[in-house]
Amino acid sequence: MRVLHLVSFLFLGICASASRDLVDQVDASEHGRQLLAGNAFKLGDDVPLWASKVGPFSNPSETYEFTSLPFCQPKEGVKWKTLHLGEVVDANRMASTPYTLNFKEDKTDLEVCTLALGSAELSKFRKAVEEDWYFQMYYDDLPVWGFIGKMEKIIKQGVSEFRYHLFTHIDFDIKFNNDKVIEISVSTDPSRAVDISDDIVSVAPAFTYSVRWTSVSTPYERRLQRYERFPLNPVHLEIHWFSIINSCVTVLLLTGFLATILMRVLKADFIKYSRDDPAAEEEDAGWKYVHGDVFRYPAAKNLFCAFIGTGTQIFYLSLFIFALALVGVFYPYNRGGLYTALIVLYALTASVAGFVAASYYKQMEGELWVRNILLTCFIFCGPFFLMFSFLNTVAIVYKSTAALPFGTIVIVIVLWSVVTIPLTVFGGIAGKNNKSEFSAPCRTNKYPREIPELPWYRTTVPQMIMAGFLPFSAIYVELYYIFASVWGHKVYIIWSILAIVYIILIIVTAFITIALTYFQLAVEDHLWWWRSFLCGGSTGIFVYGYCFYYYFARSDMSGFMQTAFFFGYMACVCFGFFLMLGTIGWRASLVFVRQIYKAIKCE
Repeated sequence: MRVLHLVSFLFLGICASASRDLVDQVDASEHGRQLLAGNAFKLGDDVPLWASKVGPFSNPSETYEFTSLPFCQPKEGVKWKTLHLGEVVDANRMASTPYTLNFKEDKTDLEVCTLALGSAELSKFRKAVEEDWYFQMYYDDLPVWGFIGKMEKIIKQGVSEFRYHLFTHIDFDIKFNNDKVIEISVSTDPSRAVDISDDIVSVAPAFTYSVRWTSVSTPYERRLQRYERFPLNPVHLEIHWFSIINSCVTVLLLTGFLATILMRVLKADFIKYSRDDPAAEEEDAGWKYVHGDVFRYPAAKNLFCAFIGTGTQIFYLSLFIFALALVGVFYPYNRGGLYTALIVLYALTASVAGFVAASYYKQMEGELWVRNILLTCFIFCGPFFLMFSFLNTVAIVYKSTAALPFGTIVIVIVLWSVVTIPLTVFGGIAGKNNKSEFSAPCRTNKYPREIPELPWYRTTVPQMIMAGFLPFSAIYVELYYIFASVWGHKVYIIWSILAIVYIILIIVTAFITIALTYFQLAVEDHLWWWRSFLCGGSTGIFVYGYCFYYYFARSDMSGFMQTAFFFGYMACVCFGFFLMLGTIGWRASLVFVRQIYKAIKCE
């Protein structure tokens, strides 16, 4: 397996040089949170304000172009900013705006335009106000948010009615330090809101804005720190740490308790099985009794090895992502940085999947190695592509920016075809030609031993439930913060906590799978290969179950598109989680089984 580690480290070096986006981010200052050289401006310089998206605040995936609402347009026409792959995947579409925010030039009540809004335009704005739409803009790569309007409940003669108000005035408050933009915020003036309720047929409001510049001493390198505690995105750090520590300590205590019991039982077994007593041999029972079948290769070993290879790839992918995160590459509102890293690193780690899958398949005396490599190529990408095709079609029907443009889809397909598949094949050929053999301390009998009838709680599904509950208990607190960031508007910045939780998850998954494997062998059930994989990966099923709780109890998401995106993409994420943790559970069980059978006399 030294070859695997060498290949992985080589890929890490390739990742750092292959993606220009990642290189630009890694060269960041102050732990990579912002590039060393910022944009320097002079008095009166035109600093463009780009509109990224609009959409319902409660549905983060349901986003639309800023121009989908009948706002004022630039006199020279709308211009679109060129975006990199990650920004497009993150549903950003940068359109120019009619607001002129020249560097250090204050403006007061400057009119953008006067629009005559008819029934069609008013209907769009009413829908946006009713669904609590927000807009997101970028000024010198600093994000800024605001709401389209507000609803007001009025009671007249005991009857309540809702009035819709459209904000027509925006105040831009910009802070600077010498020649650098440090901060920007937006506020709306409710007193200048225009009534666009149902009884309004037409209206011609004047859209205005004001700009105020303020000098501050905040250095440019720290300008992104305010977003870590943005009012819409509070991070209660102390409570967060306490919850995580409390959860982890509880899980580790339970794990330690089980480990102590298992060690005592194993010690008694070793003493029992090490005796040279012919009478005891005749009454031999327990896990030693199945030594001739415990290393019998699993059924559907082609699929099994493909699962193991892909799970190993996802594990290495997660390690690389954590490495980039802990050095500060994914600083707050780094548009699409995480998506860029995931796409590039997944493509570059494809050879890990091919090597591991083909290597184990050869060790298990498999002959259809070409089928094994092809299965490894598609075992995760296939379901993900089908899900993506469906969800992207839904987004196209909704005319949402979540729908990837045709050109971006072509780029991803080319990357997958030219990089991912060839690297998987290359790794598969290297694994097939690998000279290592499967290490089994016991000979396998020619015919499999019959498994005794077992009680229902010893079957696969109850064992998976028991195996998934403890690791899930270690991460469920952190899941809320992750979901609130990915499927909400909170900012996730505490990667160190996530790294600790991830390590604990790996340890607990490995141990609980080892314990269940031992109890399975103790009742003379030697079919532990698939069982250990399913038990290890069952945490992914628990995470998907948590999705239902989060959607219905902790979020305000609604609508077909948002529901489809949430459950569809989370199904893909949980499947990847299932493969990774299943691989960890199986590899831990394999090491454990080898060790215990090495410690006894087997013929």
